Amino acid sequence: MLSNSRRQHALAELRTRGGAVSVRALSEAIAADETGEWPAPRCARESVYASLHQTHLPRLHELGIVEYDRTRKEVRACRGAREVGRYMTIVTDWGLTWTELYQVLGVVTLFVVLAAQLDAPFVGAVDPLLWTSGALAAFAAVTVVQLWTAYRISVPFSR
Repeated sequence: MLSNSRRQHALAELRTRGGAVSVRALSEAIAADETGEWPAPRCARESVYASLHQTHLPRLHELGIVEYDRTRKEVRACRGAREVGRYMTIVTDWGLTWTELYQVLGVVTLFVVLAAQLDAPFVGAVDPLLWTSGALAAFAAVTVVQLWTAYRISVPFSR
């Protein structure tokens, strides 16, 4: 179901916009993404529109991922779209998406630096600037790991 890039783009666009979206607006956004032009050429928009209307949206509707009204030509994400969204992002070896990992790291950093500023026990014994530098180093390390992981995935395996 997620092997088709247009389905992936459609789900990502629906999650971003929220609510009902016209098939025309959805096809324009996907065509622009595919061609790198805004507005996308008419033939590209028509091709995307036809494939969404005839194939992709009915299939996603059957699976309970989107609610597709063929007569009104509107589509909206269902509860199933949120569950599928997890499979559209890369999950780290620790079971978190990269976004979740960065969020956790940011929140932990915020509390540690704040605790150091307020001279909390143990944490306050270290200069807040040192904690901040350590946090920046941790962000840099996680970024390097993410880039290395993406590189490993994108480079084909050769013997």
